[in-house]
Amino acid sequence: MRLSQSRIQAITTQMGSARILVLGDIMIDRYLYGTVSRISPEAPVPVVDIQRETIALGGAANVAANIAALGETPLLVSVVGADSSAETFRQALANSEIASDMLIVDSSRQTTMKTRVIGESQQIVRADREDRHEIGGEIQGQVLKLVSSKLDSAKALIISDYGKGVLTKSLLKEVIALANSKGIFIAVDPKETHFMNYSDVSVITPNHHEASFAIGKRILNEEVLLEVGSELMTRLRLKSLLITRGKDGMTLFEADGSSSVHSHTNFPTVARRVFDVTGAGDTVIASFVSAVSAGATLKEATIISNCAAGITIGELGAATVSCEAIATELIRLSDTTAG
Repeated sequence: MRLSQSRIQAITTQMGSARILVLGDIMIDRYLYGTVSRISPEAPVPVVDIQRETIALGGAANVAANIAALGETPLLVSVVGADSSAETFRQALANSEIASDMLIVDSSRQTTMKTRVIGESQQIVRADREDRHEIGGEIQGQVLKLVSSKLDSAKALIISDYGKGVLTKSLLKEVIALANSKGIFIAVDPKETHFMNYSDVSVITPNHHEASFAIGKRILNEEVLLEVGSELMTRLRLKSLLITRGKDGMTLFEADGSSSVHSHTNFPTVARRVFDVTGAGDTVIASFVSAVSAGATLKEATIISNCAAGITIGELGAATVSCEAIATELIRLSDTTAG
């Protein structure tokens, strides 16, 4: 399946006009870049001479950054610590023109920061500073109140679960019920250990490893893929399921009305090169939801998100992509297929 040039233009020109609520675990991605010319005399490890440092938004914040890059307005709701890293995070949001007024401070936890040391274009080590305990009842109440106040103005809700404690089972249940009562499209980028908490949502976007873990069947072929997809659709009462499959592309499952029959469609990968898959799942869910908000069907949204992911994995680190870049690449692919 491919999109006509007129349909590409119709969808991508409508993208960028929605307010999209993003709820989940945020983090700071810190990159230290340098060169390697010797081995440490203290231990058999390379010595990296650091030449530059960058700060990027990670987790749910990278979803928000992807939403912003597409021209939409992200409403980011999350929890940070009462620490200097939270200030660094707020500045990073400001640099991306994303509002930070919906962040709730929890003094019992630290703001997640992941530091990656890159030597000669290769990641050498990653050091994490974080807390993974679940937020308490008081903080959970603040999150729910904030989400409730923002849902009416949102076109869609993205739940970005990185398993850092913000998305408790009880919070997810209340948020999903609230969004469904308002008829809001709900998309979830799941944590593999939390799958059974995502019932009755519009779409879940796991990779094939996460989907395999959730059902306990390793996806080795098309037959097992269909078994896993069908079982997830049935167990969670999903409207749709998008499984990303790396070099094998994506598979979209859709509910067939009220029956237990689930249709599926395979989409081959369109990536021209794979340099870094960091943040690819964030790009997929952001572009998928943006396209749906612009009036795309689920199949059309899959084509668009597949294209967006193909662009971003050709970049180092968690990259973002614009509607213009997606439209240009889709037209190139359309011309290639036609030729």
